[in-house]
Amino acid sequence: MHKAGFVNIIGKPNAGKSTLMNALVGEKLSIVTPKAQTTRHRIISILNGEDYQIVFSDTPGIIDPGYKMQECMMAFVDEAFKDADVLIYLVDASERPEAEHLSPDLIATKIPVILVINKVDQSTQEKIDENIIKWKKILPNAELIVVSALRKFNIDSLTNLIVNLLPESPPYYDKDTLTDRSQRFFVSEIIREKALLLYYKEIPYCIEIDIDEFKEEENIFRISAIIYVVRDSQKVIVIGEGGKSIKRLGTDARKDIEEFLGKQVFLQLFVKVQKNWRDNVLLLKKFGYIK
Repeated sequence: MHKAGFVNIIGKPNAGKSTLMNALVGEKLSIVTPKAQTTRHRIISILNGEDYQIVFSDTPGIIDPGYKMQECMMAFVDEAFKDADVLIYLVDASERPEAEHLSPDLIATKIPVILVINKVDQSTQEKIDENIIKWKKILPNAELIVVSALRKFNIDSLTNLIVNLLPESPPYYDKDTLTDRSQRFFVSEIIREKALLLYYKEIPYCIEIDIDEFKEEENIFRISAIIYVVRDSQKVIVIGEGGKSIKRLGTDARKDIEEFLGKQVFLQLFVKVQKNWRDNVLLLKKFGYIK
């Protein structure tokens, strides 16, 4: 008997969705930073066992959208309810359980739900026990498990729970497939991750990365990327005095890209001002937010 299905991970920003998915598949496919709203796209990763295939989907954190890009991000979350065989609703162990803040779709869904309480290593047992009781009242039909995605605590138990809930099915993807995303996409995400870590305040949330050139030669990848910002003042900050900031960004990104691609990388970064790109439908299509 072989099991296979789509397991979609949803939750608020900072619940640790990307860290959880990376822990489940054993690979870093979703970028991780301490900043909220790190994940912008729906990223699929695939875990294959001897008699199962789990197709995980990491979605953006649930927020009230303020502009078109965030509306597109929430559309990815809506999609997660439509094609899931199992839903993981991820919460922070320190988060106060509140039914009124839950999506009506989550409460009404007939899809099997696993409520995963994450970051238990950062909370007290008393607080965890108190929240478990409250969550069981709010989502009485959900399976419940506590984990620490960062410490990989209880990850194997969560995997076993998921497999038990999967339907019988042949694999959806070849057994050697890890994700449905391209190398270009992950390179852009690596650059964006380093920007999130390097810059402060609103800058990281106004940045988009577009891979302009991606050329593989015998011993090297030649990559050119455009960093889009929304204001001239942001361009000045991204470049930095004498180009110091963008040079550091390029160095940090290049190291991770070389590790990811397994080959030497020549990386060029350029900064371009594109006002209101987050509300520009044509650019959002170009950047993959709209299909």
